[in-house]
Amino acid sequence: MNKSDFNKFETEEEVETQIPKVLAVLPLRNTIIFPHQILPLQVGRSKSLKLVEEADEENSEIIVVAQKNAQIDEPEPKDLYRWGTIVQVMKVFRMPDGTQSMMVQGIKRARILDYIESEPYMRAAVQPVSDHEIEGMDVEAMIVNLRNLFQKTAELAPYLSPEHTMLVMNTDNPGRLADVIGWNLNVSIEDKQKILETVDIRKRLEHATLMITKELQILELGSKIQNQVQGEISKNQREYYLREQLKAIRQELGEDQDERVLENKELEKKLKEANLPEEAYKVAKKELERLTQIPPAAAEYTVSRTYLDWLLALPWSKSTSDNLDISRAKTVLDEDHYGLEKVKKRILEYLAVRQLKSDMKGPILCFVGPPGVGKTSLGKSIARALGRKFYRMSLGGVRDEAEIRGHRRTYIGALPGRFIQGLKKVESNNPVIMLDEIDKVGQDFRGDPSSALLEVLDPEQNNSFSDHYLDVPFDLSKVLFIATANVFDTIQPALRDRMEIIEIPGYSSEDKVKIARQYIIPKQLDGHGLTEENVQFAEDAIRTLLSGYTREAGVRNLEREIANVLRGIAKEYVEGNKELRHIGAEDIKTYLGAEKFYFDVKDRVSRSGVSTGLAWTPTGGDILFIEATKMPGKGHLILTGQLGDVMKESAHAALSYIRSKAQSFELENEIFEKNDIHVHVPAGAIPKDGPSAGVAIFTAMFSLLTGKLVANDVAMTGEVTLRGLVLPVGGIKEKVLAAKRAGINKVIMPEKNKKDLDDVPREIRESMEFVFLSETDEVIQKALLTDKPKKRIQKKG
Repeated sequence: MNKSDFNKFETEEEVETQIPKVLAVLPLRNTIIFPHQILPLQVGRSKSLKLVEEADEENSEIIVVAQKNAQIDEPEPKDLYRWGTIVQVMKVFRMPDGTQSMMVQGIKRARILDYIESEPYMRAAVQPVSDHEIEGMDVEAMIVNLRNLFQKTAELAPYLSPEHTMLVMNTDNPGRLADVIGWNLNVSIEDKQKILETVDIRKRLEHATLMITKELQILELGSKIQNQVQGEISKNQREYYLREQLKAIRQELGEDQDERVLENKELEKKLKEANLPEEAYKVAKKELERLTQIPPAAAEYTVSRTYLDWLLALPWSKSTSDNLDISRAKTVLDEDHYGLEKVKKRILEYLAVRQLKSDMKGPILCFVGPPGVGKTSLGKSIARALGRKFYRMSLGGVRDEAEIRGHRRTYIGALPGRFIQGLKKVESNNPVIMLDEIDKVGQDFRGDPSSALLEVLDPEQNNSFSDHYLDVPFDLSKVLFIATANVFDTIQPALRDRMEIIEIPGYSSEDKVKIARQYIIPKQLDGHGLTEENVQFAEDAIRTLLSGYTREAGVRNLEREIANVLRGIAKEYVEGNKELRHIGAEDIKTYLGAEKFYFDVKDRVSRSGVSTGLAWTPTGGDILFIEATKMPGKGHLILTGQLGDVMKESAHAALSYIRSKAQSFELENEIFEKNDIHVHVPAGAIPKDGPSAGVAIFTAMFSLLTGKLVANDVAMTGEVTLRGLVLPVGGIKEKVLAAKRAGINKVIMPEKNKKDLDDVPREIRESMEFVFLSETDEVIQKALLTDKPKKRIQKKG
């Protein structure tokens, strides 16, 4: 198509002079013709056929106008737009079916002023409108932009060819460029009509820019969607092809059953065999039906399958049979642990009740005691004695509530809580679950695990424990829960109330000797590849280890020191010394070096103002020294040694009592008014608190003020009141054992603590002297020496 084909006239003025003022009107359906456009038109309506016949005879011009509604067969003037295009009828073709086709060329846009005739076809008075030349940088910019946009559109639009792009690139006239773009784009009639009616060239360019930008955005979005769909189709086609290949391979191998059908059948079989409770069965059945509807490639499939696997793997109805033979259980407990009579008695009582009532709920026990006394290993022994599975859960440092109750399934990587995980691991619904270090559970923004344990450790509630992940009640009432703790003060009160507290005190020296002989040495010999034919420990060697290298309530450090000795012997054995080694007290120093501890009570209590007290600690009992001294001052009381508020108050109470009875104690008032008294408790880096040191503080102050020495073989405990009464305190067994370890054979304690000596081993009670008092005045006769210390005389040489 050449540029000269667009116009048979030479100039615009010639065109306007030759166009009649009244023209025949040809309505068009869904078509708009622009000036300079050559287009074939199909004509079939009766009025239009008459118009075409006359126009062909006259080879004249007509005006073509678009219908507002293309569905109207006989349009009237109100159904046509007021703007159209004057065209030259170039050629008419008569078709065999009675219709006619004609080739027309657009000449000029025109506005219809008025319709003059409607029969045999419409005629109207028209006003041709010419384009005016415009210039400016903005016009040039719009032309460049339009060309670029059309070029991008042509790359995406299948209906645009390179010829269309060439035509646009070769059109320099601004108005004609907008027209060319308007007739080439596949846009709505309303948009094209707007271009046709716009006489102002700048506005026409703006309309054309808006129209082509909209079309380009639609094409780009469609292209993006098509690429995505095509990629998905290609992926699906590839997967289908691979599956068909895999199916063919399975058929050749004789494995022609669909894998997913087999998986579903296997899951249905497991569901029937799992013997789930009714509520859990309904949930699992529903989840299995849902699973069969989810495509394996979907992310939800894995979540659903994992949840179903957890439901089917839990021991809803699987349990182990309890061995209720009490004599056998006693034998097992005695084999594994020495002493611990309270605990063993409680377990044997539980077995006895289980024989009488088989459906009793499991107790919630809590072993409280210092480290190294065998709390955790005792749980394993109980499980072995009962014939149950054992699961240990360490709660030390746990701060997330989800560790107890699990995560919601909506979270990625969600898992059930540790109780449900443990039951799945042991494959039994009545194991022994050890809650180790329950006193060290923390809390933060993730929740309070202690509060979550309230439901678990309540026999009245845990028969329907609900884990967040499962969201189905699970019966924990058959589980035997055993918790361990070093102190029970840090356990939440509500949680502590749900447990049966069994205190496990430290061991005496005699107990440790027997434990070492019966349990620790055989265990360590086996662990180091040695036998009794290689090494034998004498009793004095074990006692040396206890007195000089360990100072603890349990036996953990004792076991560690024995292991150190055996490592040295194993080294000598490998080097060639394979003789039987008899380890005595002197041999211990060879392997372990100098003693770490020694009894310094006699040395430290050798002057007035010093007494020996007894203290309770989370790791067992211990001794502490109370030192007092006076100096010129104004009657102040100075307290040091990291003392807590209660201990400071005990010191003030003791001093106040002494001052209140100064006359009966034969003390001058000036000694209080002109001196400051300083009370210090050594080991200042260790915090100390509690009222049980009141008697020892009173004794140290009285010794200081009277100048009398305190007996160096006496330790004391008890709370002092302002009226001189001695009140009972706790931890008597631990304190007595601590005194025995320190070589003290005489203990002063409150009268009301006499009953607590029943917990002290009989051999300890028989080897020590116990003094009971109810008033502080009695301490003076029982603990202080009658003679004052002699002054040291410096010899002059």
